[in-house]
Amino acid sequence: MPDHLVLPTPKAGAGVLDLLRRFTADSSAAASYGADCLTKTRAIEPRLKAFEYLPRDVTAKTGPLGGIPVAIKDIIATSDMPTTNGSAIYRDHVPAADAWVVERLRSLGATIFGKTVSTEFAWRHPGPTVNPWNPEHTPGGSSSGSAAAVAAGLVPLALGTQTLGSVIRPAAFNGVVGFKPSFGAIPRVGVHPLSPSLDHIGFFARRVDDVALALSLLAGTSADDLHGRPLPGFAVDVARGLAPLAKPKLAVVRFAKWDRAEAEQKAVFDSVAAALRSAGAVVEEIELKALDAVNSDAVTTIMLSEATAIFSDLIARYPDRVSVVMKGHVDSGRTKTAMEYLTAKAAQADRQRALTAELDGFDAVLTLPAFGEAPRGLDWTGDAEYCAPWTFVGAPAVSLPAGFGKNGLPLGVQITGPYRADLHVLRVAKWAEAVLAFDPGIPLLART
Repeated sequence: MPDHLVLPTPKAGAGVLDLLRRFTADSSAAASYGADCLTKTRAIEPRLKAFEYLPRDVTAKTGPLGGIPVAIKDIIATSDMPTTNGSAIYRDHVPAADAWVVERLRSLGATIFGKTVSTEFAWRHPGPTVNPWNPEHTPGGSSSGSAAAVAAGLVPLALGTQTLGSVIRPAAFNGVVGFKPSFGAIPRVGVHPLSPSLDHIGFFARRVDDVALALSLLAGTSADDLHGRPLPGFAVDVARGLAPLAKPKLAVVRFAKWDRAEAEQKAVFDSVAAALRSAGAVVEEIELKALDAVNSDAVTTIMLSEATAIFSDLIARYPDRVSVVMKGHVDSGRTKTAMEYLTAKAAQADRQRALTAELDGFDAVLTLPAFGEAPRGLDWTGDAEYCAPWTFVGAPAVSLPAGFGKNGLPLGVQITGPYRADLHVLRVAKWAEAVLAFDPGIPLLART
């Protein structure tokens, strides 16, 4: 990587697999780790504002994720903590039951480490969380608190959701690994919907191994989530991690919007492509013109149509507790016709099928996760255009930290691939992570 794109910082905190190995070697370490995380979080939280609610009990449990604190985005139901959905309507709401994914985490021994700030119903209107690299910049959204909490070293793993770009984009903005599995890989029962045809559960962590382990343990199906489709099962060895896919064949996809990317983001991307090529990857430029052309209008039509059906009644009942931003989106959704919606849904299915054929012979796609650094200000969470195509087709996607921009904020790259090729994409990302050997460290806000 070019020297001017890397800022020297202390090494980042341990990842999930690092911790599990430590806990195996020293059983007392798990008991103290959770308490240490809580102490650090309480000290930093007044500045970071990543959490809606912190846990009262961080006692380490036993299980495959025993002793691992996991932060939960605040649109995901927790039966022992408030779930506000980022809305004044639900300020004191405590659900009767855990979300499917929270129940699974508890069964695996994980510590449910509080609720992280979400934009209002995960739909653009921001909460108070700041970017830990520079509090004058957004952390991205809608999974704002989860991304910031992992970046600050407060937790090694956090849950987020993505309907357009709400895992991949904030992961890039905060300098952590973000992973959005294939659509339907994890049941969304107990997660407040925004657009059921697009909503995904995803993860934030410090390493590719950590998100791979999370998927291997949390993938599943539920009769109450009609969009679920089981992934081929796989396991991650805690001692060795995921086996990388060496010297992959990568399709570089820039899209027509490439010219809008910041110069530093382009430089980091080209440096990554060159580094992977030098390490033995076959790197070829391709164009996915049909996906690029249909994606924006179709994904917007689907999201607005479905969200309007979900939120119209809520706005009618609580007009004084809903943001102007949400009201504007719902008004836009009301202009969409049934024919427009059905056409967009047909395009979604068509592009998902076509992508598998278009990527035949390639192991993964290398593209951007965002146009550049996190924007200045907290009133906008950034542009999701580089994430939306892969959400639209339900493809697995990984964001890897790869450098810094002119303002000292993180920049990343995105690795994605065909629908349900999650393990293959993760193995490519693991190899790329090792080649780049880039660790952004812990941001200043979390060290003061």
